[in-house]
Amino acid sequence: MGEKAGLQPQRIGTPASAVAFDASCGLAMESVAPKAAQATTPARFAQPASPPAPRRAGLVLAVLCFVYVLNFLDRQLFSILAKPIQDSLHISDGALGLIGGLYFAVFYCFISLPVGWIADRSNRVLVLSLACAIWSGATMACGVAANYPQLAAARMTVGFGEAGGVPPSYALISDYFPSGRRGTALGIYNLGPPIGAMLGIAFGASLAAMYSWRMAFVVLGAVGLVAAVLIRVLVREPLRGGLDADSVRTQARLESGLASFKDTIVMFFSRPTLVLAAFASGVTQIVTYGAGNFTTLLLMREKAMTLHEVAVYSSLVVGIAMSAGIFVSGHVVDRLTRRSKRAYALVPAASLSLAILPYLGFVWAPSWQLALVFLAGPFFLNYFYLSSSVTLVQEEVRPDQRVMSGALLLLVMNLIGMGVGPTFVGQMSDYFHAAHPHHSLSLAFYSLVPFYVLAILLFLWLARVLGKEQTKEGLS
Repeated sequence: MGEKAGLQPQRIGTPASAVAFDASCGLAMESVAPKAAQATTPARFAQPASPPAPRRAGLVLAVLCFVYVLNFLDRQLFSILAKPIQDSLHISDGALGLIGGLYFAVFYCFISLPVGWIADRSNRVLVLSLACAIWSGATMACGVAANYPQLAAARMTVGFGEAGGVPPSYALISDYFPSGRRGTALGIYNLGPPIGAMLGIAFGASLAAMYSWRMAFVVLGAVGLVAAVLIRVLVREPLRGGLDADSVRTQARLESGLASFKDTIVMFFSRPTLVLAAFASGVTQIVTYGAGNFTTLLLMREKAMTLHEVAVYSSLVVGIAMSAGIFVSGHVVDRLTRRSKRAYALVPAASLSLAILPYLGFVWAPSWQLALVFLAGPFFLNYFYLSSSVTLVQEEVRPDQRVMSGALLLLVMNLIGMGVGPTFVGQMSDYFHAAHPHHSLSLAFYSLVPFYVLAILLFLWLARVLGKEQTKEGLS
């Protein structure tokens, strides 16, 4: 039997998607069963726990998705209201990119590590609820910021809170849905960004047009505080690893204690598949966050779109195309990975290759109407990587390492994508402004194309590594 670093050996014939691990589940069992009995229990007699009732699992997924919608709505709101914020506080494109990119990403990414470690050892529902309350309060603070430093401090605090939102949710979903259904469940959960983007555009632009950009932040923050209470009321903490493969759960019972903070970090960065998935996704996010943070500004400044038109037409295009892409990607990943693990990488590589031409068409389009037609393409195709990478990481690590591993995935992805993308586009726009004052933002968008190519190459590299691993597993 072959053995990967940081993983227990899997049985011959066990699909890779069914392999997940849980030392914490083993600790719970030790309290009711003698260790000697455990040592002699054959792996084939240890059965996974029954899945939660479909209604209960569906309710939890709906609540978690709603919270993710609020999480992403806040980020989208900042980019949607970029122009009125700039006009009010006199902020340049470069300064705006730093707030929405590097400053936010540093807090979001590095706080996610200790939060993930704590969540792996405590009540994940409580961690999520507290995080939601923190970022919602900070969102309200954005609405009362009187100058650039105050706005930057509020956005960094939002990043601090949002760091505790997604990783615990990934782990909770993995313990509510068994292997084989996780890709679809995570795909549904990842509808949070497109729904949040759509609502952010419609809600934010409408409120800003009727009242002010400040009112939009205050109202959104208040809704988030209510959601923090609903999490505690409606979501129950599930058994860690209760739905995982029987042989692995038995092996996990023999583990002595939970994985340490250091062990999980070493495991993650010693696995080529996990590192490549994180870096490929991060480079993809340079495009998605870089373009996403300035799309509305480009439409309004260079294609003559108004806030009212943004609220109606742009929100529909973004919401429908992005939602469809993420939903379809979850089904595609679940279906194709049953045949080969390489699909975790080939699916996003193919989708990104198809996205380049409509992306160029969007930037080139002389009118906002034609630009929106082209924009549907990249918004549908750009996000296939998300379901692929998240599902791969959740399937490949032990359950007591899932929150932390999800946090590490987000650390790399967002530090690269969120940290570099908006900052890069903002700085490039400022650079081109002297020579091309009317089209500097379009030129900055064109400069993102090489990152498409780099992301595709990294996913193809990941496909090759996954293929070699699958071959070795078949021979072991």
